[in-house]
Amino acid sequence: MRLDHEIIYKIIEPKARVLDLGCGNGDLLDKLVQGKNIKAQGIELNEDAIYKCVEKGLSVFHSDIESGLIGFPNKSNDYVILNQSLQETRNITLVIQEALRVGHKVIIGFPNFAQLASRSMVFFQGKVPITKSLPYRWYNTPNLHFLSLTDFIDFCNNNKFTILEKHFLGKNKEINFLPNLFAHNGVFVISANNNKVQ
Repeated sequence: MRLDHEIIYKIIEPKARVLDLGCGNGDLLDKLVQGKNIKAQGIELNEDAIYKCVEKGLSVFHSDIESGLIGFPNKSNDYVILNQSLQETRNITLVIQEALRVGHKVIIGFPNFAQLASRSMVFFQGKVPITKSLPYRWYNTPNLHFLSLTDFIDFCNNNKFTILEKHFLGKNKEINFLPNLFAHNGVFVISANNNKVQ
């Protein structure tokens, strides 16, 4: 299991109601259904990925996550997942606000643009970074926003989103030493209330 999927798997309680925004081919949702008996739904734009989800028996809506939450009632899910899809959305604030409206907690995972390898490539080569967590060239990347772990924490503070959990991921394990410099990815659990856990 991918490390970010492993972290998210551990976060989510058994039998939870989970909505995965940009669920891809459904690998994470399928693991959660099989191992945690969750009630799963997904939203995905790519038709080939949707077919793979359907083959796994998953319920997935074909929609853009920036407009696909209108039909979901308030707090209809325990968790909303935005893993490796947030940086591909145009209006990040709107997407997170909508995710917090339909979910009690939102799990957000994204690549850390400020990781050492990325910084080195910009500094020494003068080029947009290409790394394992950012594998695309500037002209074919689906990413619209390039953010760091610190950027996201500041964003949450500025928008009064409560960070309940933070996980900083290296290649094979979580790291805590200078994560904005050394972590390849971050996984955050946020809420809209003031019940701060950390």
